[in-house]
Amino acid sequence: MKRLTLFLILLSGILCARAQESADSLAQPAVLTAPEQLAEASPDQLWDRANTAYINGDYHVAAEFYDQILARGLSSMKLYYNLANAYFKEGQLGRSILFYHRALRLAPGNDDIRYNLSVAEARTKDNIEQIPEFFFTEWMRGVRRLMSCTAWSVFSLAALVCALALFLAYLLAQRLPLRKAGFYGTLVAAAVFMLTSWFAMGERREMLDDTQAVVMSLSTAVKSSPDKSATDLFVLHEGTLVEITDRLDNWCEITIADGKKGWLECKTVETI
Repeated sequence: MKRLTLFLILLSGILCARAQESADSLAQPAVLTAPEQLAEASPDQLWDRANTAYINGDYHVAAEFYDQILARGLSSMKLYYNLANAYFKEGQLGRSILFYHRALRLAPGNDDIRYNLSVAEARTKDNIEQIPEFFFTEWMRGVRRLMSCTAWSVFSLAALVCALALFLAYLLAQRLPLRKAGFYGTLVAAAVFMLTSWFAMGERREMLDDTQAVVMSLSTAVKSSPDKSATDLFVLHEGTLVEITDRLDNWCEITIADGKKGWLECKTVETI
């Protein structure tokens, strides 16, 4: 009888313990690992966590959260800009310059991006003198970069509407001064439409340009031909901007700002 009583007491204790464990597992949510948390977090949550980490000085974690947003196919000027700042604080000049350039493609008139880019480029090791351009070409490019492709497109559509309205006024006006105003106004509006359309196409072409790239390696030798055994022409360092003029297998022919050309492995650069 005593053995049976002891057995029942032990059995009830085991059942109570299991019931308590089941209740605890139902009451407490499962603890997710870091990758699971990132996978289930929304882009807004990742954005908030990245900004919080950046404010707290944890730039490496902030960059990881920003990269997670990019990995989901999302992008924006602010995202590129913040990611560039985080990489700059981490001392990764190549990646910071890369994302500053990507941010500039979406907001070419942003002075903050241009200033931070200039600060980052000043820390690169390569001091390359750029071939001077005709002043009018440089001035027109500066004007074009005051606004984005979308802004210039809206501007050109507004100019087109004005041109059509003024042309209609020219056709319907009875008084000679009004007809003259409509005629010359149509010419001016049409000229503005063509100029702003040209600016919009130029910005779009630059946004889609896949020839501009940034050196990602700490240093890489530029070869005379696409072969590892070829002669070294010169050495480029992290953060230098290059233009890809040709590709052959895993090699890219590049041109730098002073006109020098050569070949380097494509894995050492990343296109903007």
